[in-house]
Amino acid sequence: MIRLDIFSDPICPWCYIGKALLDRALETRPDHPFVIAWHPFQLNPDMPREGVDRRSYLEAKFGGRERAVEIYAKVQAAAEAAGVGIDFERMERTPNTLDAHRLIHWAGIEGRQAAVVAALFRGYFREGLDIGNPEVLADLAAGCGMDRALTARLLASDADRDDILARDADARAKGVQAVPTFLVDGRYVVAGTQPVTLWQQAIDEIAAGEAKA
Repeated sequence: MIRLDIFSDPICPWCYIGKALLDRALETRPDHPFVIAWHPFQLNPDMPREGVDRRSYLEAKFGGRERAVEIYAKVQAAAEAAGVGIDFERMERTPNTLDAHRLIHWAGIEGRQAAVVAALFRGYFREGLDIGNPEVLADLAAGCGMDRALTARLLASDADRDDILARDADARAKGVQAVPTFLVDGRYVVAGTQPVTLWQQAIDEIAAGEAKA
């Protein structure tokens, strides 16, 4: 098996799209060698803990409403091409994602990381959920088979906050500048959203190499 580490943020639309394309490739190669682990990278590390109004955030980030609309039209087109939906009208807030990353970490310990990551992306981009809200996160955790009460208690504490922040800082120190960033086998860095064909080719080349060994 080969480790595939993914640095991502659950409010990053390109991460959502990149995951969809990777998933499609993996579906066509059910015997793929990848063991996937998700790692924290906050797009907005200085975001207030309660988040901000999404429309105001986007207009400030991109220099006005028209520019924001223009950029997100491209995102929408890319999402549709990847076969996933994004409902921007339902997304009212841009959250702080530190707690979402804590949840992803705990889900990894329980072997439920893939389900929780998918639930966070779906909740934010399709259902317009505020994934910075601890109650929302606890509900998503429960929907993925985690203990809701325990998750809520952990979210109310500072458990693993420093660890997540340290891992985020370490990723930046090692050169991760944007997400998604994929690290294959601890050696090969693939930055940005990648097409299905690239992942299929990578899997086929790995299989061919193993056959020769």
